[in-house]
Amino acid sequence: MEALFIGQTYMDATMIAPEMPAGDDKAVALDYAFSFGGNAVTAAFACAKLGHKPDLIATVADDWLGHMFLDMARQYAIPIHARKVKRSSLSFILPSKGKRAILRARDDHYLHPYPMLNIEGCQALHLDGHQVDAALHYAEICRRQHALTSIDGGALRPKTHELLGLIDVAVVAERLCEQMNLSDVQMLDYLKSRGCRIGGITQGERGMLWYDESGRVQRLPALPVPEKLVVDTSGAGDIFHGAYIASYLERPDERWVEHFLFARAASAFKIQNLGNEAGLPTKADIMRMRTVYETPELMPD
Repeated sequence: MEALFIGQTYMDATMIAPEMPAGDDKAVALDYAFSFGGNAVTAAFACAKLGHKPDLIATVADDWLGHMFLDMARQYAIPIHARKVKRSSLSFILPSKGKRAILRARDDHYLHPYPMLNIEGCQALHLDGHQVDAALHYAEICRRQHALTSIDGGALRPKTHELLGLIDVAVVAERLCEQMNLSDVQMLDYLKSRGCRIGGITQGERGMLWYDESGRVQRLPALPVPEKLVVDTSGAGDIFHGAYIASYLERPDERWVEHFLFARAASAFKIQNLGNEAGLPTKADIMRMRTVYETPELMPD
């Protein structure tokens, strides 16, 4: 096993619409996309698109959405270790002016225990805080095996504090700062106190505030994609995570700033495409984003 991802599966319906109807009103969308979704799930697909074969512990229902998800995973050669739920989870996403409104229906009532896997030789584990029992179990094993552990801290979930104590690379959202009533700097200090070697806070168009291997706090600006080219920002953070895991798998001894530069370009590609699947970059796409948008002032010291 090269890498293991653990998360909650969604199927995403993303629509570009001039307005949101209410009451008995009707509106016609300008465009739409239907794709896999979920934080760690999308990250796993991004990692696979970049040439790797991540295993994925994901929620799967025996319904037509679940069958569609498994078909998508087969197309990317992602081994799925299903944790059964009764109904598939669904997201409706409405991107607009660099933001995105999301309405979700989620089934996280697991019908069975998490799958027990042999992860000997696994190089990296990526989590999104869902399936926390599985997350804790495999994070503890990876720590003993000296495999990289990573988390997308999108929101405060059960046992987040405990889980962070097993994480090497923690990249969290501003929402977590708000939920924990911590400033950006306080959040980075908190991540350091939990033993995270690398910590960061994603901040949309402002990029990421983070600390490196030495503990030095710095800012990684977002690439300046022109506003007229921004189509859909949903999933950009998930693809960021999947891309830095892919970069780490290829160059485990590289400095983390290099992994994040690679991932930043992956996010820049995503926001120019509608839906998660269309937004998965290849290595050539990432190189093109870096060539077009990277300038000396956007590079770290």
